[in-house]
Amino acid sequence: MALNSTLNNSSTNASMAVTPTSVNITSSSINITSSSINITLKSVSVVAMAVTTPPTSVTIFPTSVTSVNLTTLPTNSTTAYPGLLPSLLDKIPLPRWAIYAIIALILLVLLICVLCCCIKCCCKGKKKKKKQNQKISLKGLNGNSTAALVQPETGDGDYGSLNQPRGKLLYSLEYNTARSEINVGVKEAAALMAMDSSGTSDPYVKVFIRPKSKTFETKVFRKTLNPVFNEHFKYQISQKDLSESTLVMQVYDFNRFSKHDVIGELRLELSTVDWNHVIEEWRDLNAPSKHENEHLGEICFSLRYVPTASKLTVVILEAKNLKSMDIGGASDPYVKIQLVLDRKKWKKKKTSVKKQTLNPYFNESFTFDVPFEQIQRVQLVISVWDHDKMSRNDAIGKIFLGCDATGNQLRHWADMLSNPRRPVAQWHTLLSAEQVDTTLDLKHTLRIPFTNKTF
Repeated sequence: MALNSTLNNSSTNASMAVTPTSVNITSSSINITSSSINITLKSVSVVAMAVTTPPTSVTIFPTSVTSVNLTTLPTNSTTAYPGLLPSLLDKIPLPRWAIYAIIALILLVLLICVLCCCIKCCCKGKKKKKKQNQKISLKGLNGNSTAALVQPETGDGDYGSLNQPRGKLLYSLEYNTARSEINVGVKEAAALMAMDSSGTSDPYVKVFIRPKSKTFETKVFRKTLNPVFNEHFKYQISQKDLSESTLVMQVYDFNRFSKHDVIGELRLELSTVDWNHVIEEWRDLNAPSKHENEHLGEICFSLRYVPTASKLTVVILEAKNLKSMDIGGASDPYVKIQLVLDRKKWKKKKTSVKKQTLNPYFNESFTFDVPFEQIQRVQLVISVWDHDKMSRNDAIGKIFLGCDATGNQLRHWADMLSNPRRPVAQWHTLLSAEQVDTTLDLKHTLRIPFTNKTF
């Protein structure tokens, strides 16, 4: 009994002595796992119960316990060495979502750049239009009189193209006397002239009756030279006005990123039509007209150039007899003034809008900085537009002046250069916007978003 009590006391003393020691030794492993500590304590207590050695021998077991804990800790660790990309992202002082958003934005900009380059390449594939047959150049100007280079006999500039096969158009006409209504049918076209480099066109037809009518357009047919339209358009027109009206049907080639090209047109004097029966016939398309008789209107403006100050002043005075663009028989006209340098749009300004009038009075002045070395390469484009609140604005007519102009436009420009510092005013007849744009043959540029570069 005494022996048992001695053993019990010794074992109790041993466990009491070992437990603090094990806690002190294995305190470094407490943060990692608590299960190892419990196992260690159990092993110590068991050994202490079985061995009847003095307490001094018990100090051996904490050493083994320490070795067990040290060798066990690395095996229980599951932390891996971080990769290169996460370590780089951790060094950036931004939230992860902000980093990912910046990366996505950069990829989006690169994608837009690639798309813009592809679009530019596609635009280059379009067939270039032929320039006008004859141009009068004033590139040898020395700042003195230019009257010798002006041709007084010529009228307004002619902007036609060569006569060549352009295809044919099937149309129909019917007049309802009771309703004073004419029904124009655009049936189909055949053997149209190819305007694209791929040997096809994207044709559609514009229909209007001059001098005063609304312009209708058919749907666009992609990549075909034989489109079938089957569309009808109605105009309210009295029998009296029929004898003074002309039906115009123009076939265009649609271009998404540049101006639309005229394939050909038909002009039919309605006074020569027999309205006793419905008319349906094929006709060959003609080259675009010179548009002298479309009565788009007239505009008066003055020009003044001061070489010493490099100032070009344009004063838009008034316009008269403009083409009606609204249903009510009037228009809301305003004027755009644009400078073109080396076939590229350079500077532009515009007047205020005049409501419900075909004879607006502006008297508005605009000044541009144009050095003398550039004045001989600049083209001045004056265009009259009809302002619409609910839809896009429509061009009523245009003209352009410069050393590459002809007729009255060239004469006005030459008078301005030969009379520096003195304003020179003149009336001009407006021409079709399509014809002027074709003559100018402007280079179209694409601006890439988020950058200041153009292609």
